[in-house]
Amino acid sequence: MVPPGVLKRVQDLLGPRGCLHRPEDLSLYEYDGGVDKHAPDIVAFPRSTEDVAALVRLAREFDVPFVGRGAGTGLSGGVIPREGGLMIAFARMNRILELDLENERAVVQPGVVNLDITLAVDASGYFYAPDPSSQRACTIGGNVAENAGGPHTLAYGVTTNHVLGLELVLPDGTITETGAKECDLPGYDLTGLFTGSEGTMVLVTKVIVRLVRKPELVKTCLAIYESSEHAGNTVTEITALAITPVAVEMLDGVMLRMVEEATHAGYPMDAQAVLLIELEGIREAVEEQVEHVRDACMVCGAREFRVARSAEERDLLWKGRKNAFGAVGRVSPTYYVQDGVVPRTQIAPTLRYIGEVAARRGVTISNIFHAGDGNMHPIILFNPRKPGDMEKARAAGEEILEWCIAVGGSITGEHGVGMEKMDLMPKQFSAETLDTMRALKLLFDPNDRLNPGKVLPTGRGCVEIRQAPLTSGAPVY
Repeated sequence: MVPPGVLKRVQDLLGPRGCLHRPEDLSLYEYDGGVDKHAPDIVAFPRSTEDVAALVRLAREFDVPFVGRGAGTGLSGGVIPREGGLMIAFARMNRILELDLENERAVVQPGVVNLDITLAVDASGYFYAPDPSSQRACTIGGNVAENAGGPHTLAYGVTTNHVLGLELVLPDGTITETGAKECDLPGYDLTGLFTGSEGTMVLVTKVIVRLVRKPELVKTCLAIYESSEHAGNTVTEITALAITPVAVEMLDGVMLRMVEEATHAGYPMDAQAVLLIELEGIREAVEEQVEHVRDACMVCGAREFRVARSAEERDLLWKGRKNAFGAVGRVSPTYYVQDGVVPRTQIAPTLRYIGEVAARRGVTISNIFHAGDGNMHPIILFNPRKPGDMEKARAAGEEILEWCIAVGGSITGEHGVGMEKMDLMPKQFSAETLDTMRALKLLFDPNDRLNPGKVLPTGRGCVEIRQAPLTSGAPVY
């Protein structure tokens, strides 16, 4: 519970409609897209950077934990207020402040929806490259916090490759800026440090992003397989050709059938796997690459290779991929999405291992992932009302992530560590590396008030939260 008087101070600052505090309202903010939940005590809706700074200073005055929140689409519990306290929600800071097409830049507030940037510049021939599957809902502030990726990460990189500057509020209420529209400023790369810090060091109140020109030609292809392993081997074969598609997405048979039933995107219901491959660039180069990719797919056992004949066909194929998580919701009441990374050469063995885990744990696991960069997204289906189901899903997820580490990969590619994976961090990093991370966190937030209980493992320091996983059962979106 927050100390008496905090609510009135928040209302005085933002007005009576500027915050929520009734239990029935707070329940809407107790979860994100993961499986854990815990309600805040107050949700505040600032409209300006000055409002955010005033809220942070208020939290400091009353020694109240606080956390920032965007759209709540994260998948690792990053915005769950583990200790309650004050949630600072950026839904009303949702304006595009500047479009500078001549210099290929945009300046936006953190509550701007990812896709809205592209829609704002589309007619001028530009787009914003990072494209999480939730891009119709997720916001730029959350993308910066999690260093979000997406299907086109393979060619364009993740959020940090497209963020040039930030306006920030530090945990003591100080407003500061890092980076700028210009590239390669002197000094420390604080923009890079804070991008991906999962909301544990600063609150972002303004973002300068890079815009990208549309390519001359885009070709979207669908390769169809009778074996997931053959599809996985194809990724290595394409890499050996020195061709870098902008996207290589894989759906296994379980997933593609759920997606096709929901979206009618044109995926074959009888296949065991498909690869969605996109190439773009200069017309002549793309047309030549399509044929090389076709050959690679057929050599690796594809039974069919299709090329979208129109923009409408291309959009339909991507509709299936982008709406995949929603399609799963039609089949299972809840599911647990994992986010491990493996080297591309380990995709086929990892798919085999995931199948073994599913059989051993007695759970259904479907696979949809960014095959081009080895970012695996096994989706573990379970029923939270069935005793033991949640525990089986968590155990299966942990086994898969430990496998990813063992074969030279990582416990996360884009979803972040949050509270979901922090106790796996010692298996990924040495004690010395974790101590360095901890020192950075405490440098900016010495009292551990900002988003406590995230990223770093528990039980290793006086300011760390020694808390078991929270009660689960929230729906996943």
